[in-house]
Amino acid sequence: MQTEARVGVVNSSPGGGGTNGGVETTSLKFKQQQQELLQAQKTQIGTVSQLLAGGVAGALSKTCTAPLARLTILFQVQGMHSDAATLRKASIWREASRVVGEEGFRAFWKGNLVTIAHRLPYSSLNFYAYEQYKKLLYMLPGLENHGKSMSADICIHFVGGGLAGITAASATYPLDLVRTRLAAQTNDAYYRGIWHALRTICKDEGLLGLYKGLGTTLLGVGPSIAISFSVYESLRSFWQSRRPHDSTVLVSLTCGSLSGIASSTAIFPLDLIRRRKQLEGAGGRARVYKTGLFGTFKHIFQTEGFRGLYRGILPEYYKVVPGVGICFMTYETLKTLLADVTTKL
Repeated sequence: MQTEARVGVVNSSPGGGGTNGGVETTSLKFKQQQQELLQAQKTQIGTVSQLLAGGVAGALSKTCTAPLARLTILFQVQGMHSDAATLRKASIWREASRVVGEEGFRAFWKGNLVTIAHRLPYSSLNFYAYEQYKKLLYMLPGLENHGKSMSADICIHFVGGGLAGITAASATYPLDLVRTRLAAQTNDAYYRGIWHALRTICKDEGLLGLYKGLGTTLLGVGPSIAISFSVYESLRSFWQSRRPHDSTVLVSLTCGSLSGIASSTAIFPLDLIRRRKQLEGAGGRARVYKTGLFGTFKHIFQTEGFRGLYRGILPEYYKVVPGVGICFMTYETLKTLLADVTTKL
């Protein structure tokens, strides 16, 4: 690595006129590569430890932001069975007050057990698959010298993140659907728990009912995780190249929060449609959307306007800023701790 860097310095300015600029640029790249190599060595852990770190990170972040996640879901599904007057009066504080008044404070964590049951395997697979896809993509011909190309890095992070999100979402989708239905319940509890919900859905809607809305989910999860990982990795790499001695916790928390905002803004309409498709036929209710993804999109746009596609975006922002930040921070911290433990054993 050092030899390559020195060769780059010699060849960058054969005429001597741009020597300083070439040295500075190559020196910066060399420092960044050293920092990335050091960080990778610090966080090298086994498969089980990596799965554990990812699962705990996801479960912790979801538990911390469960109240805001439930408010987001309640806002997203309001347009399905509410009139225009009710929609105009909707606000975060009014909805939060209604939940506390009618269901009690603990209702904010309604469905959190199934959230954790879903998030542990989902987050484990998501982070683990991302690391594996990255390794595979870096092995492709022409990408061996990826450290010299920022655009190649961003592309690999984007593709790897998208594939990881699709893999994790497909494997754990039934739990995601059950989580949504439990969280969307208000006073009338049609489902009494995880196993009851799974049995009831299979009985009422068939086995395929557990995968209702999967297509929309994958269409949203792929770009969402792709944007999240690529923005996070790019911001973290840039930060560490400029301020290498800053706390890893601070860097992960800040970059994770910003990546969460970027991904949520980009795919929120798809997430809203996904939630509504998941609730189709729940509790014996009649179907509202009898068409596919684009038909549902058109229906929401015509009946609720453009704002209807972003119904619940405010609590979503309140949720993802701490949630995604906590997730990345916890994952990076646990990787470092588990790497230290593995080294000492």
